[in-house]
Amino acid sequence: MTTTRRDFLTAAVTAAGAAVTPDLARVQEHDHDHDHQAVPSDPALRVKALESLLVEKGLVDRAALDALIDTYEHKVGPRNGARVVARAWTDPAYKQRLLTNSDAAIAELGYGGLQGEHMVVVENTPKIHNLVVCTLCSCYPWPVLGLPPVWYKSAPYRSRAVIDPRGVLREFGLELGDDVEVRVWDSTAELRYLVLPERPAGTEKMSEEELAALVTRDSMVGVGKVTTQTEGMRA
Repeated sequence: MTTTRRDFLTAAVTAAGAAVTPDLARVQEHDHDHDHQAVPSDPALRVKALESLLVEKGLVDRAALDALIDTYEHKVGPRNGARVVARAWTDPAYKQRLLTNSDAAIAELGYGGLQGEHMVVVENTPKIHNLVVCTLCSCYPWPVLGLPPVWYKSAPYRSRAVIDPRGVLREFGLELGDDVEVRVWDSTAELRYLVLPERPAGTEKMSEEELAALVTRDSMVGVGKVTTQTEGMRA
């Protein structure tokens, strides 16, 4: 899933915007004798206005902000996790390191850092399917998956993934047989999980790069499986 500057900034100031919006709304509804600029209704415009204000007041360095956004637009995201998965599929020794010392194995490919200081990789098999959730908030392995999708942060997913995981998977279009055990892993600020999905049949002759192109974010969270047909992901 591609994260744009607009998406990143919108997500970054959602909490702040929610906190000040009621006051701004009251100001707009109140009659004034002087002219003033109305608060933009488009969230992207409000983000832009807030960014400009923070830069103008010297609270945010524009260059630092641009560098941060560039990191999440081009250097952090599901493509990183897909490389980890593809390497594990093609290199048995790497797969063993990944499952026994996930942090070190992921670091071999250059990934790690903020929101991914300690990760554990769990493997899907024909008889075991793993599902990742964060019941407290939205802890997520940013270095390998980028920013969490909206549904991952939602209260329904966070609660129902634990009490009715098969029902949740069914809503994502994934129907599992009764003989498949579903294991739910609850991420925290100290420990985050990544699913190593099953390698699809018929991919034995594909290169590591070709395999990585098949791996989706959803399959690495556990709400989907990898297929030989690339499929769209939920926002």
